[in-house]
Amino acid sequence: MFAKLEGLERKYIELEQSLASPEVFADQERYRKLTKAHADLREVVELFRRYRTLQQELADNRELERDSDPDICSMAQEEIRKIEEELPRIEHALKVALLPSDPLDEKNILLEIRAGTGGEEAALFAADLFRMYCRYAEQMNWKVEIMSESPSDSGGYKEIIALISGDRVYSRLKFESGTHRVQRVPATESQGRIHTSAATVAIMPEAEEVDIDIKPEELRFDVYRSSGPGGQSVNTTDSAVRVTHIPTGLVVCCQDEKSQHKNKAKGLKILMSRLLQLKRDEQNAAQADQRRAQVGSGDRSERIRTYNFPQGRVTDHRINLTLYSLNRVMEGEIQELVDGLATAAQAEALKAGAE
Repeated sequence: MFAKLEGLERKYIELEQSLASPEVFADQERYRKLTKAHADLREVVELFRRYRTLQQELADNRELERDSDPDICSMAQEEIRKIEEELPRIEHALKVALLPSDPLDEKNILLEIRAGTGGEEAALFAADLFRMYCRYAEQMNWKVEIMSESPSDSGGYKEIIALISGDRVYSRLKFESGTHRVQRVPATESQGRIHTSAATVAIMPEAEEVDIDIKPEELRFDVYRSSGPGGQSVNTTDSAVRVTHIPTGLVVCCQDEKSQHKNKAKGLKILMSRLLQLKRDEQNAAQADQRRAQVGSGDRSERIRTYNFPQGRVTDHRINLTLYSLNRVMEGEIQELVDGLATAAQAEALKAGAE
């Protein structure tokens, strides 16, 4: 591990020297790439330097511990105690920092929420989940853009798809995929009985053309008239678009925009992200045991979390984490869940690497 860290430190120093060159600064594209590479290494190099400093201080204080002056000896022992407490934390942080990074972590995401079992109550819960993620996005200074929506009669969503863009969105929300279950008394329930409903969440990295190569002959576009409430254009122009990826049979429909061109663009974006997720799932199938370990597979059929309103609690079943702060969670305060899942994933990756 330390040979690798020394190599990373040498690379970090080389990048610092390159960034100080006027020639590099004149080439803005090269300068941007070098700056990012330098920033990516900063955390692990600073941790390594701190670890090395602590090791040296530990050796120095062990020398002082043998001093004949009892005050110096006592002071050295206190320093040794502090250093021995900090060293394991730094070493663990270094191991985590050296884990292979997910190449998709930097990406924006497509958030897809669908009402599951439970009828109108499930649709209302889907809307509550969407609001929760929107509030969290607001806290993170991310942007949310609705790509497609299918409202229910009661004001919920049968399905909603949104693009969330910002800093490392996928890295924070990638473990949210799965079945979310709610237990509560619906507004329409006159007997006060608790109902159980569900909604499925899919987190898909936003695909770019460089990620997915689609040939024009693999796509079929069908246009039809929009349906549903609102506007003079409804049922008068063929603005809705259905995009079919012929090799996989994946179909995406978009009718939210009045413009056929805009619906086509949104449909393609959703389709490309679904294809990227499909490609990723196929790659991960070879590592199914590791992927299905502590934080689960991310499969939407897997029940990952329960929101129990009568008890005011939310439980993530993959990491056995229960929070008695359901109201705050529904207002978007999900960072504790996000951090818990990321920590569990790191622990599993470290365990897999040690085997």
